[in-house]
Amino acid sequence: SRQEAVGKPCYEILALSNCTEGCPAQKMIEQGESIVDYRSLIKRPGQAGIPVEVRFSILRDRQNRFSGGIITVRDLPSKYSELESEEQIYSFQGIYSNNKRMLEIFEILPDLSRSDASVLLQGESGTGKELFAAAIHNLSYRKNNPFVVVNCAALPENLLESELFGYVKGAFTDAKQNKPGRFQLAHQGTLFLDEVGDIPLSLQAKLLRAVEEKAITPLGGTHAEKVDVRIISASNRDLEQMVNLGTFRRDLYYRLNVVKIEIPPLRDRPEDIPILVKHFINQFNQKTFRNIEGVSANYLEVLKNYHFPGNVRELENIIEHAFVMCRGNIIRRNHLPAYLSRVSQHQENPLSSVEQIFNQMEKETILKVLTKHRGNRTAAAKELGMHRTTLWRKLRQMKLS
Repeated sequence: SRQEAVGKPCYEILALSNCTEGCPAQKMIEQGESIVDYRSLIKRPGQAGIPVEVRFSILRDRQNRFSGGIITVRDLPSKYSELESEEQIYSFQGIYSNNKRMLEIFEILPDLSRSDASVLLQGESGTGKELFAAAIHNLSYRKNNPFVVVNCAALPENLLESELFGYVKGAFTDAKQNKPGRFQLAHQGTLFLDEVGDIPLSLQAKLLRAVEEKAITPLGGTHAEKVDVRIISASNRDLEQMVNLGTFRRDLYYRLNVVKIEIPPLRDRPEDIPILVKHFINQFNQKTFRNIEGVSANYLEVLKNYHFPGNVRELENIIEHAFVMCRGNIIRRNHLPAYLSRVSQHQENPLSSVEQIFNQMEKETILKVLTKHRGNRTAAAKELGMHRTTLWRKLRQMKLS
């Protein structure tokens, strides 16, 4: 009860597993910033701890001076068990999402893995197309065989042809011996053609033949070789539009586009940003032997309001940058890259944040007391210690009348 809690140290009430050392509330006061998404355990004598997420919100007065703090505790199982189960069921090598469209994609990936149909992954750069391709391969019966990646945009036409199909000794001046191509290296496995829209039109006919006949002829060779390869391709360009413009073969497009998956950009799934931030923090903690505990509220707010042209890859780079710049255990706004600090004009208003927090707390308290007294405003006002007309005015302001 309130009477029991007032005047006691917070560690006696919360009993968090890390209250006695590395106190987050103390860090909040020392660093002058709120702490979000802090995970801990509520200790119970003789029983397992209760996993919780704790938010430490700093309060300031009109002169922006520290005036106190609010600690909010939420049960973790209801929030995190779903995410954990998704990570367990869908072992997609770093693909994390709570976005509806992404979860729909997750659902069909096992079905795609049971098929040998060609898959076209459409999405902007940095959305993780290679991760999806690897996931399909790893869930398939081909998982113990090679997963071979070719970046079609990284090589000029003459090198791309020999890279894909290989060459025989004497095919050109420097061909001192036979060299297998990526199709041969991917035999009985999966060949991932990244940025397939960058394959020159002159080379697309040879690729079409390889896909249709499941056979390739090495550069300088005279005999076709059979290959057993599952094709997954990806592009950040609109291949259908390229077909209409005559820059991509229509027949090849239909061969590659048996099943098409459009991966949404990160700006269309902002609910994934906190999840991905946690994931990358865990990843870099392990990689760098650090113990970064979370991010400040204003740091996360900047990320949520950013449009991420580089998508998930850019977010990963931003977190890695923060690990280099951060000397403490909390990533703060001054650990943002310079370009992101310039792009974002967002400025926190400490007073409005305090007012919002207290208004929400007051609203919840009034609703709780009204519910307790079954809507009797006289009884509720008495328990709240205010005049009935004051309660009536507050209800109107909160649009609860």
